[in-house]
Amino acid sequence: MAKKILNFSKCFVPACIFSAALIIFGIVGFVTRGINLGIDFKPGLIEEVKIAPASASLTYKGPSKVTVEVNQSSLDLIVTGSNAEKQTKTYEFSAYKTVSELFNAIDVPGVKKSILTDGTESSYSIYVNSAVSTNLDSEPYYFYALNSDVTVEDVRSALETVSGVSVKPMGTESNRSFQIRVPVGEDSESSQQIQDVLANSLNSKFSAEKVVVIKTDFIGSNLSKSLALRSILFMLLTFLLIWVYAAIRFHWDFALGAIIALIHDALIMFTFISWTQMEFTTTVLAAVLTIVGYSINDTVVIMDRVRSNLNTQKVSTFNELLNKSLSETLSRSIITTVTTLFAVVSLYIFTSGTIKDFALSLIVGLLAGCYSSLFISSGFISMLRKNWKPEYGIHHSNKTAKGVLTLDAGVQV
Repeated sequence: MAKKILNFSKCFVPACIFSAALIIFGIVGFVTRGINLGIDFKPGLIEEVKIAPASASLTYKGPSKVTVEVNQSSLDLIVTGSNAEKQTKTYEFSAYKTVSELFNAIDVPGVKKSILTDGTESSYSIYVNSAVSTNLDSEPYYFYALNSDVTVEDVRSALETVSGVSVKPMGTESNRSFQIRVPVGEDSESSQQIQDVLANSLNSKFSAEKVVVIKTDFIGSNLSKSLALRSILFMLLTFLLIWVYAAIRFHWDFALGAIIALIHDALIMFTFISWTQMEFTTTVLAAVLTIVGYSINDTVVIMDRVRSNLNTQKVSTFNELLNKSLSETLSRSIITTVTTLFAVVSLYIFTSGTIKDFALSLIVGLLAGCYSSLFISSGFISMLRKNWKPEYGIHHSNKTAKGVLTLDAGVQV
């Protein structure tokens, strides 16, 4: 039974109009809303904080120096100084399952421990404030293992007086943290000033003992401009290399159609990014480049089938050839896209933060890539070959003419 030939060529013009409308919509979004650039692409300070009561604390009085290190599997106390040999006391979480078991096991001379809760929290959940010195002294050094019911609205309220601040919840409800981003100047001093302002605002709202800085990142203007410029150059270089490959393997108009489809996919993704105000980070850029690679693969499969049918199928117009080739590869295009979407949708549902943004960008790009391979790339090639005429009956000819390449089967490519 012959495979049903679908008339894709009827959709070429409507698809181009639809895509043009989407891209214009994206340009309007870019002009009116802009791109929500992440800290990778503009100077700024970004902090991840948690708001939670302390579970335990340590203090030290003595002639030595005691430093705390907490990693994923243990709590280490490093003792150094002129009156003591250097030694490291390691307390493995696997041996001490709860906070009470862990801190009751600490036996360093001069170190006083206090358990501030019932101590039933898992020792594996312990984290510390990265903004506080790890050297123990008479002031309590706090350890945290709890989550609080503080909401992102509470944190935004505490920081409402900070100019340009944005707050985003991270993680799950059982392990909630908050990402705080503030634009800053070029020098490190302004970064430190902003950190102090953030700390004072949060401490006055929640108290200093409950505010835990998980990590802090800062990027200067020179580095952000360099990253943005290199990202643009990498995108242009990617398009150029793909065009060279497709032109060598197929023909210049096939290659140009493929590049038009890739640019279309990138613009559709940027339309989505500008209107949703998704934070544009290097992770989202990686999603765009991933879709470029995915989309060209789908387009190359279709172009390869078109080239194969050029040598075997007797048709009167190039649109007939495109319809047959697209019909033959349709199931492959749909199945590949759908099975990839299964994994990407799962990634979107079960992750958070930048990975969630990465997955959402991929979902949009996958749909745009499948659509552009079927209609945009093919429609552009159809427009370039509207005057194409088949040639049959010429065998083993090396004849070439301007814009015409004749193969063994005698069919114009």
